[in-house]
Amino acid sequence: MLDIAAELHRWAEEGRDFAVATVVATGGSAPRGPGAALAVDAAGTVIGSVSGGCVEGSVYDLCVQALRDGESHRERFGYSDEDAFAVGLTCGGTIDIMVTPVRVDGRQRAVLRSALSTADGGEAVALARITRGPADRLGRALLVHPDGSFEGHLGGPGELDRTAAAQAGAMLDVGRTGTVELSEDGSHCPGGLSLLVESSLPAPRMIVFGAIDFAAALVRVGKFLGYHVTVCDARPVFATRARFPEADEIVVDWPHRYLGRTATDARTVLCVLTHDAKFDVPLLKEALRLPVAYIGAMGSRRTHEDRARRLRQEGVSEGDLVRLRSPIGLDLGARTPEETAVSIAAEIVTARRGGSGVPLTGSKTPIHRDIDRQFSAAAA
Repeated sequence: MLDIAAELHRWAEEGRDFAVATVVATGGSAPRGPGAALAVDAAGTVIGSVSGGCVEGSVYDLCVQALRDGESHRERFGYSDEDAFAVGLTCGGTIDIMVTPVRVDGRQRAVLRSALSTADGGEAVALARITRGPADRLGRALLVHPDGSFEGHLGGPGELDRTAAAQAGAMLDVGRTGTVELSEDGSHCPGGLSLLVESSLPAPRMIVFGAIDFAAALVRVGKFLGYHVTVCDARPVFATRARFPEADEIVVDWPHRYLGRTATDARTVLCVLTHDAKFDVPLLKEALRLPVAYIGAMGSRRTHEDRARRLRQEGVSEGDLVRLRSPIGLDLGARTPEETAVSIAAEIVTARRGGSGVPLTGSKTPIHRDIDRQFSAAAA
């Protein structure tokens, strides 16, 4: 439910009753992974999605039922065959949905409201909810903060809350959403309880170096993908708000100097579009030392070879150079700034999700992958 936290937080602040349907488990070629959510308020307003359209109508009815009876429900949807009136997935997978009412008088409203407020504010938080277990505990929630503190109660002994908080905190550390199996007494042995842990982290950073026309298009795509986008250039005449109205930040500084003082992490992507050795070489020398997710640099193959030679002269190792994606982007035949931005974004998504970058037509690669990779470069 944290993937639609902003709108749900507004509903909670307005005092609305609503029900949230969340994907808690998947099998096969499921269209959306655990944590994907759809919500319905008492007036019938719908936000979010759990399947891309396959079972939304039936899930809507489950939400209405949950609002009416005040109980959480779990339902499995499987393959829908040629029967046009069957409710199910057309892709051959399965999804398990848990529907939880969030009513003004509900026992879990306070902790869920706190979770929505924290996630909407851009702070790191994990929400653990019981998705399998005794009927009277289904939907009980625990809100876990990065420092290990937690809010809420799962309805069992105190050891259960402490164990669940520790498990959720470990998943929050790596930004993972998934299922944890525990016994009802809180031991780590898989037993009678399944918990869905949803991790919400601040938006990952995309730093675009070089205030050129290609950068303007990449800023728009980066925002569309959910990044907090910074544009950095040493030339104040080009690095302006008028040229980059959609950027979160615009920094006038030498790229390598800014990169050396700003915060980055394992989700950060760096796109070097400066295309000038006096900027590129010191910047990439700094960048290749950092455990960031992606480093790409624009330029022709000849430019890349010259840049690599200069970096070797600066002491950059072959092991670090292999992390550099240059020329930047996938081969889409791109020409315009917008097409080039799509090419770069496609390479970033491929690295993140572990894709091959080849056409799905005729290939044997899976369409949906279960693991959200933390970029091979960052994990190295």
